[in-house]
Amino acid sequence: MVILFSVNTVSGQQDTLKHKNDTLPESFYLLQKVERDGITMPEVEIKEVTVFARPRNNKRNDYRKYERLINNIKRVYPYALMVRVKMNQVNEDLKKISGEKERKTYIKNFEKNIFAEYEDDIRNMTITQGKLLIKLIDRETQNTSYVLIRDYRGKLSAAFWQGIARIFGTNLKEEYDPYGDDALIEFIIREVDAGRL
Repeated sequence: MVILFSVNTVSGQQDTLKHKNDTLPESFYLLQKVERDGITMPEVEIKEVTVFARPRNNKRNDYRKYERLINNIKRVYPYALMVRVKMNQVNEDLKKISGEKERKTYIKNFEKNIFAEYEDDIRNMTITQGKLLIKLIDRETQNTSYVLIRDYRGKLSAAFWQGIARIFGTNLKEEYDPYGDDALIEFIIREVDAGRL
């Protein structure tokens, strides 16, 4: 048994009044038949909704921080997506290379090419944007920047870059928390992905 649930807009209702026929309306939802506790009922899937608490105070400064966060995310997010794509490419290429020496040579050459292509952009980022990039890399790859460096370049290199990051007040081991500290960042990224920001 399938039930159709019609959703008519005001203009749709006027059209229906003008042209009475037995066809389906333009907007409708297909309800699924679901059985719970021996009772069969219609059900429709609803998209996830994220609710945030209202800010405690609406100061102009808070709005500026929010605008700055949006601009920083728009600046950094494409690089996090690029890291995910490049990491997948490297993993696929490394599957085809059997020798350890060839693997190290491949990674070294790949790293050299990446530095040549993106070094200027990364050097022009602010410390805040760098911290944000570290979190977004974890979001996109499900690995912290520290783990990525350790896996591809070794423990010594990872420890060195972690030390450099600590000098600048950041942490390569920082994880992305979309339901906690980074909920606002997650919201902004979803809005950017949807084309609303």
